[in-house]
Amino acid sequence: MNLPNALLKCCRPRQWSKNLLVYASALFSFQIASHIWINSTLALISFCLISSCIYLVNDVIDINADRLHPTKKNRPIASGLVSSKAALITAAILFVASISIALLVNPGLVLIIIGYTLIQFAYCLQLKREPLLDIFCIASGFLLRALAGLVATGLGSSPWFLLCVGLLALFLAVEKRKAELRVSLDRGVVTRRVLNRYSLPLLQRLESLVSSSAFMAYALWSAGPTLQGAPTSWMLLTVPFVLVGIFRYQLLSDPEEIERRTARNPEQTTEKPEEILLGDRGIRLTLVGWMAMVVVIGMGHRLGWLA
Repeated sequence: MNLPNALLKCCRPRQWSKNLLVYASALFSFQIASHIWINSTLALISFCLISSCIYLVNDVIDINADRLHPTKKNRPIASGLVSSKAALITAAILFVASISIALLVNPGLVLIIIGYTLIQFAYCLQLKREPLLDIFCIASGFLLRALAGLVATGLGSSPWFLLCVGLLALFLAVEKRKAELRVSLDRGVVTRRVLNRYSLPLLQRLESLVSSSAFMAYALWSAGPTLQGAPTSWMLLTVPFVLVGIFRYQLLSDPEEIERRTARNPEQTTEKPEEILLGDRGIRLTLVGWMAMVVVIGMGHRLGWLA
């Protein structure tokens, strides 16, 4: 593998799917104005660049720990394909490019990008070793992506929607830690110091709390303008898709299901939420069904067919 390809792999383009969350404000406001979608796309590019910058810095910091991990040891920096110097220079270039693109939109987006960067650097340097705070740091990245979309477009949003995004992000963060802890227990190697402070029963209780809360927040948002939620109460038709998606993800994180799936595909675990979203057929079908319903409701609302 040559250096450019190795650096691209370090940037983890498969994880850029998380950044699609910046489109949420435009999508759920049922807006079709071109400048709104252009600004959202610029915010998306800015977040892709800054998130790759963080990945590069994190892999340099974690190089020794990654070499002990069963799969992370194959990352370009941990395996020696990319030097720490090359990774840090690339990270600096990506940071400058991200800020420059954010400036094209508005200063508010720059502040969000800088805030995201500071939180993630704090996570890389210290907070990833602090139980619970590490989970909130992971979740904050998703919430800031949603806020970036709001700032970039200038659109308002329901507090229920932001609460739902935050809780779903916490759910994914808990699932990530649960999968990492299970791998560590199975292999007898603790790859993250913070995992020593967690137990599977604790993470399962947290999972139950945040998944239930996230679903209720989404349902309240879907109820429509009466509860300061979605533009139309017809969004309640999307609730079953969200419930099925949460159930499906929890099925995939069940120990017995993990054993069955690992036998077929050892690389796919709930340590990587983006791999589940892209790789599991059930999740993909649920997302497609949910998106199709949102588009139909949005079109019907704008045309005046749905109140």
